[in-house]
Amino acid sequence: MELREGIFAVKLCELERQYGLLQTRLELCQGADHDRLRQILQDAMNDYRENALMLEKRAEGCRSPAVAELASAQRDYTRRMEEILRDKLPRLMHGEEDPREEQAEAAALYAEYAIDFASQAMRSALVAALMAMDQQMNCEEEQQGKEDI
Repeated sequence: MELREGIFAVKLCELERQYGLLQTRLELCQGADHDRLRQILQDAMNDYRENALMLEKRAEGCRSPAVAELASAQRDYTRRMEEILRDKLPRLMHGEEDPREEQAEAAALYAEYAIDFASQAMRSALVAALMAMDQQMNCEEEQQGKEDI
């Protein structure tokens, strides 16, 4: 497999497309009425669930036990975050304010965290891609060394 000749290009295009969708949807929602916001939210949730299912199916069919285990850890993390957001966060944010305002604040704080986490995930993806490229180059150099003997 030649990693340097494009395997990441497709993934980078998808990442760029997803970032564009994120940016566009957020911009649209900032000026949208409540009904339009709910429609966009429902579309985003459907897309999220569909993609999560696709990722789960792909992980189940993975040939590498290590990658399957990493995918499982990511699924566990995602489920736990969703559980906290849905069930615990509203209860943990209690104070002097109206409970609905606190819930809205909690959701906004989580959204900020999710964006920060996405940025960190991109850094992690960069490190993983560079490590894969390094290992590929090591293999090529080793093969070249054997051919020179």
